[in-house]
Amino acid sequence: MADFSFPIDSFISILDYLGTIAFAVTGASKAISHKADIFGIIVLATAVGVAGGMMRDVIFGRFPTAFSDPTYISLTVTAGIVTFFLYSKLKNQMNMWLIFDAVGLGVFSIIGASIAYQIVGLSFLPMLFAGVLTAIGGGILRDVFVREIPIVFVKEVYAVASVVGIAIFYMGLYLGMDIHVASVIGIVLATGIRLLAIKYNWNLPRVKDGVD
Repeated sequence: MADFSFPIDSFISILDYLGTIAFAVTGASKAISHKADIFGIIVLATAVGVAGGMMRDVIFGRFPTAFSDPTYISLTVTAGIVTFFLYSKLKNQMNMWLIFDAVGLGVFSIIGASIAYQIVGLSFLPMLFAGVLTAIGGGILRDVFVREIPIVFVKEVYAVASVVGIAIFYMGLYLGMDIHVASVIGIVLATGIRLLAIKYNWNLPRVKDGVD
């Protein structure tokens, strides 16, 4: 019988590329909306696409994969250029960049958790930390670059979606689920929660300003 197993390292790399593209598109879209030129668009697309992963790698004592694998920069530059040319056709699509951001959030949440799992084993807190950092690091940098309050602090359920996806991924591994299956479930759940939060305007509690 043929062996259809897929190496986990290759699987993680493919997911990482997908997340990088998704976040690069959000960076490029945000740069365009703030009237940046093509160079600024590419720079912000690249920064957003790789920032979270670079911070994760440095903290976990790994040489950043964005520096060792030129595919990452190639993907972010390509995403920036493609977004530059297609933005006028896509800008009227409802919340286009938010959809890409939700996909990036879901993918990078599980990517970070997967890398922590490979390094330290099945330990929830390191997996949670690595996953959330990877998921929100690029988005925070994107918003800071354009002088906006990071979306993770003010918009609908965001980091919570990442946490839930990572928790389900961890539980899947804990119960003996195949890592590929657990990864897909975690990504779909985190992305789905974020998209539902956008659609239905789900928010965490905030302090009331006291104005009647």
